[in-house]
Amino acid sequence: MKSVLLKLSGEALAGDKHTGFDEGTVRDVALQVKKVCDSGVRIGIVTGGGNFWRGRSSDSIERTKADQIGMLATVMNCVYVSEVFRSIGLKTKVFTPYAMGDITLVYSKDAVMDALDQGYVVFFAGGTGHPYFSTDTATVLRAIEMEADAIYLAKSIDGVYDSDPAKNSDARKYDEIPISRVIDERLGVIDLAASVLAFENKMPMYVFGLNEKDGITESIIGSFTGTVISVD
Repeated sequence: MKSVLLKLSGEALAGDKHTGFDEGTVRDVALQVKKVCDSGVRIGIVTGGGNFWRGRSSDSIERTKADQIGMLATVMNCVYVSEVFRSIGLKTKVFTPYAMGDITLVYSKDAVMDALDQGYVVFFAGGTGHPYFSTDTATVLRAIEMEADAIYLAKSIDGVYDSDPAKNSDARKYDEIPISRVIDERLGVIDLAASVLAFENKMPMYVFGLNEKDGITESIIGSFTGTVISVD
């Protein structure tokens, strides 16, 4: 059975509001994920926290505390998104690397694998639990631990380009690019630490546009039109 990890940016959850939650956007994500689950694919999800907090742009807060606030933003996102998922009939569990009362479950690989085997969509909230590691790193780490076949990165643009397509109308989109080149050229698809972790563990990634019609469904079980980041 295929297993994938889907990374959603926090900004994507906000829709056109650019902050907080947009329920219509999240419900559309949920309906697409349900189609993927119904096809037999096991799914883990990591969300960013940028719809609430981008602490690294603040010079007034110490880095460790800023990162901890960002971790909590991802917890809020995962709890909210998981409830929208439940409202359309999906079973979900939210895991964090630290205890949060009865809000989430404490992460363990065994518990996650059991949940996936039982048909749950599993949310990985709270990053790695440590400062100085981004949700990109958490994404690759959890994908490796859940033995995913691939990571699907939902972005605001539909793939990886040789330059910013918003600034350069001649920017060229890659259909496929090796992770070694992403690292060497600092292309910034995900941060450097996460890229190296993916390279060392041969974890392929598929970058696609979340705003594309049925982008999640098409990318995972349909016709993929984004950029494949290969590991061979």
